[in-house]
Formats: sequence, structure tokens, C-alpha cells
Amino acid sequence: MDKEQQAVGSILPETGLLRLSQILGDKKKGIPPIIPISKSSWWAGVKTGRYPKPVKLSDRCTCWRVDEIRSLITRPSQ
Repeated sequence: MDKEQQAVGSILPETGLLRLSQILGDKKKGIPPIIPISKSSWWAGVKTGRYPKPVKLSDRCTCWRVDEIRSLITRPSQ
């Protein structure tokens, strides 16, 4: 694991869920991206299976499991 992955891994909580703004970042709120891509690229990747499937908490609340985001970060590039 390189230094960047270690830094990102230390930012993530051990367990729980992440909102999309926590994964992709939010400039208005000052949240740095863990995975620096656009929302449309993220959703296209979810659709094709490249990125993890979301957990739907309600009509307006979609999250991803921290452990799945960690494994996404640590796996080799495709």
C-alpha cells in the first residue's frame, strides 16, 4: 500500500457507511475526495460493477459500506 492509500485509509472510519459527498468530496463543504472522479463516472461504475453497490437508507439517502470502499482503494488498478 502506498502512502496515499495509507493516508486515505486513516481518514476512513473502521466501520459504518459513507455518503457520496464523503467519497467524491465536496468543495463547498471542504471535504477532500477519497476517489477523485465525477458523480456521473461514479454512477456509471456502480452500474457496470466497477464500484460497490449502494445501500439505500431512504428515498433521499444512499450510502456505501466503509469496508467496500477500503477494498476498492486497496485493490490493484484495473
